[in-house]
Amino acid sequence: VPWRNKTLSSQLAVLRSEAGHKDSMADKLKDAGAISFLEAAVKISHTSPDIPAEVQMSMKDHIMRRTRIQRQTTEPASSTRHISFKRHLPRQMHVSSMDYGLEPPAVAEQPTSIGRIKPELYKQKTVDTEDPKKEAEKTCGKINFTLKYDYENETLTVRILRAFDLPAKDFCGSSDPYVKIYLLPDRKRKFQTRVHRKTLNPTFDESFHFPVPHEELASRKLHLSVFDFDRFSRHDMIGEVILENLFEDSDLSRETSIWRDIQYATTESVDLGEIMFSLCYLPTAGRLTLTVIKCRNLKAMDITGYSDPYVKVSLLCDGRRLKKKKTTIKKNTLNPTYNEAIIFDIPPENMDQVSLLISVMDYDRVGHNEIIGVCRVGVNAEGLGRDHWNEMLAYPRKPIAHWHPLVEVKKSFKEV
Repeated sequence: VPWRNKTLSSQLAVLRSEAGHKDSMADKLKDAGAISFLEAAVKISHTSPDIPAEVQMSMKDHIMRRTRIQRQTTEPASSTRHISFKRHLPRQMHVSSMDYGLEPPAVAEQPTSIGRIKPELYKQKTVDTEDPKKEAEKTCGKINFTLKYDYENETLTVRILRAFDLPAKDFCGSSDPYVKIYLLPDRKRKFQTRVHRKTLNPTFDESFHFPVPHEELASRKLHLSVFDFDRFSRHDMIGEVILENLFEDSDLSRETSIWRDIQYATTESVDLGEIMFSLCYLPTAGRLTLTVIKCRNLKAMDITGYSDPYVKVSLLCDGRRLKKKKTTIKKNTLNPTYNEAIIFDIPPENMDQVSLLISVMDYDRVGHNEIIGVCRVGVNAEGLGRDHWNEMLAYPRKPIAHWHPLVEVKKSFKEV
């Protein structure tokens, strides 16, 4: 029996050694497999690359991701209709390709102003120079008048009562004031008060009658011009009052007293008329449509008391005229009707860089065509011109129509 126990113990030792040898061989095989996988992943040949399928899929996904990023950096092809527009733009306004890089642009360090002297803080404003806007807005006294409409005789009665605190125009510290009265747009019929000598607070108390139908009162304006009489030279203008709405204070059925500030003016402002047009923009097509509808109460430019008006629309960019288009000519009229559409192709990204100059012209067969008046619409325009443009952009694909008053040509309106 003892020799049997020895035999069993020796057999168990052999089996244990064989099992340990098998485990070590399996571990070696696993290490070899991992090394062969890494070697295959790294090994790339120009003739026959030996790359596992997993590595090929990861590389393929990486390549597709890079091509997708490259596609995003390309610019969309612009419409052929906008090529001519972009050709006329100034060089500095051409937009270069956008950079979609992941790295943020380097921001230059701005030097601080600590310890530096700012010369603008030490500049003194001269007393003699005045702001032209403030000068235009300053008042030159007050004027008191009344309005009443006679429905039976269809007559508007304007009664000039008094003026108060007028500026002195003479060397003696006084003035010789009188008042001219117009019912615009008619300037052929005008009235004038008597001249009051050497006073800054004259009392006129004079009445004037304008025959006008009641339905026309809404389109009429009362214009009062205050002058200083001078016997030996041209009369100096003190100021003016323009009442846009005759029904502003009452229905004119009874006499109504009105006080107004006299606005500073050196010459009588002339009513040049109004123009109505609509604006419509289609962002998808990049198309701007201006429809000239009609004009009213235009200034007479001919000896006959009429004009031969047409409308010229110019597309401006930084003061430069890119394009211009015209309507037809309407003969012998001060209230023409056009209903003509004028179209410009403008890309959406350039809409904040352009403006439209609308000029109402008087055609002359012999001499040069004369400008009756102009108006401007655009982002950088003033007043109604800016509001009309913004309303058009806020409501795309919808025509927006407004009346615009015509003004004289200014330096800012002139085309380069």
